[in-house]
Amino acid sequence: MPLNLNDKKAVVADIGAQVAQAQTIILAEYRGIPVGELTKLRANARAEGVYLRVLKNTLARRAVQGTQFEALGESMTGPLIYGISADPIASARVLNDFSKTKDALVIKAGSFNGKTLDANGVKALASIPGRNELLAMLLGVMLAPVSSMARVLGAVAAQKSEEAPAA
Repeated sequence: MPLNLNDKKAVVADIGAQVAQAQTIILAEYRGIPVGELTKLRANARAEGVYLRVLKNTLARRAVQGTQFEALGESMTGPLIYGISADPIASARVLNDFSKTKDALVIKAGSFNGKTLDANGVKALASIPGRNELLAMLLGVMLAPVSSMARVLGAVAAQKSEEAPAA
């Protein structure tokens, strides 16, 4: 069923609101993927905070017009699914992980921080550890000196107690 003008304006406004908050947009061709698999992809995306939607390319071009993602307009051809996220890595990771299991999903392009990415750039972006992983690494690095010092002090105390003469 075709969209009337008001519906098209509503879609452009909705996508424009998502794009205004986004740091990353990933485009992937979804030709040949069964509806059940797309439903799983949408559930994964929702869990990661990624706005995932199949859009008419002309409406998507209008939504990104005048934003840092405007250069993606050239890549907006064919049946595409759009992954939009405020997290710089989430949409790339969700679509890249899904494309590893389903060959029918082909990552076409993306944009991060005002730079247009090709498929290899999107895969490289997806390989970067996420925020929670980076925080865990940072916490491990910060705790390492403290735990090392505690072990040394414990060893010194144990050595002193072994050397102490029995009374």
